Amino acid sequence: MKLLLLHATTICLACVPAWGQTLLLPTDNRSLFEQPSDFFQFVDRDFEGAKTSPWEGGQFGFVRDPRRLGSKIAYARFHEGLDVKPLLRDARGEPQDEVRAVADGIVAYVTATAGLSNYGRYIVVRHDWGQGSFYSLYAHLREARVSAGQKVKAGTPLGTLGYTGSGIDLRRAHVHVELNLFLSSRFEAWYTAGATTPNHHGVFNGMNLIGMDLQAFYLAQHQNPAVNPAGAVRATESGYRVAVPGEAVMEIVTNYPWLLDGPRPTTQPASWEVTFSRWGLPLAVKTSATAVSQPVVTWVKDAGVPHYIHTRGIVTGSGSTGKLTPEGLRFVKLACGWF
Repeated sequence: MKLLLLHATTICLACVPAWGQTLLLPTDNRSLFEQPSDFFQFVDRDFEGAKTSPWEGGQFGFVRDPRRLGSKIAYARFHEGLDVKPLLRDARGEPQDEVRAVADGIVAYVTATAGLSNYGRYIVVRHDWGQGSFYSLYAHLREARVSAGQKVKAGTPLGTLGYTGSGIDLRRAHVHVELNLFLSSRFEAWYTAGATTPNHHGVFNGMNLIGMDLQAFYLAQHQNPAVNPAGAVRATESGYRVAVPGEAVMEIVTNYPWLLDGPRPTTQPASWEVTFSRWGLPLAVKTSATAVSQPVVTWVKDAGVPHYIHTRGIVTGSGSTGKLTPEGLRFVKLACGWF
């Protein structure tokens, strides 16, 4: 059994607001805590001539697209959510499982049609827990039963589990669920500057929502209900740090003040230093007296493989040094509001 756990770190507990809810699972499938092979939907894998269907590919994290690097096998593709397999199918094999809100909130977005995203038909729900708004996302739905602006309670039916979206068939029907931070209210301007295809989803495009390790959070909360999302984000293992010019807007600090180490500066700092997880989740922000003219990597964790593989292509190089790739620079601009 493979379980992903939160990495312990020292954080300012006074900076993390209190938490008063237990996050529900999105369907009646409860096997996550006892038998995860019955919880996660498998992926199709063809590696070194062997075709397999491992359930581990449905987990959160770097769990897809294995590559051999000498004696090591590294997983290059990051999966930002949990793929929950159905419990109920009708005589034709169609899934029947109801998908429900994991917590109280307000429906922020419902896709107009299933054909406009790799997520297929998806729903985003905003949760305000006194920690800044978190956003749960439910993808590949066969149908949606709610509309934007609707208030929901934990357990409210949102839709039916399905297999809409690219690369999914009836065999692999599932709901993909995430719990995210919101990056930028100016997403449209950032997207337009570098995109070649239209944005059909406004600020609720998946690129503007960065997922926390929901699998680790569920497991940690199962052991200790007092574990809260903000604290779980701050306890996530660091992957790299980036210094960003002081004129960056840093909306993530406005939205999530607990990310800031130290008081909010009253004047523009020389730079901001932002710590990210391996996949790009902002974990901490602090001011710096060292000026930079553009975002630059100040530290990267040596995982024993090229950084490109274990940072979702954001950082390149190896060992103790690294630099942002063009894709990485574009991501940091969005996350830090430097555009």
